[in-house]
Amino acid sequence: MPENALLQRITMNPDVCGGQPCLRGMRIRVKDLLDLLAAGVPRAEILEDYPYLEDADISAALLYAA
Repeated sequence: MPENALLQRITMNPDVCGGQPCLRGMRIRVKDLLDLLAAGVPRAEILEDYPYLEDADISAALLYAA
């Protein structure tokens, strides 16, 4: 997926999580996803625990952080 398409998954809305970067308008912050990854949680486990997330959301969060 092109970088631009991935970054479009990151949304900021003052009415959702205080305007912090979130994934696709949902109430899961980029920071929360990055914290899970930093703690060593595998992608597969994150996707199992958060079935509304897609693998591309994880890639988008990493790209945004970079």
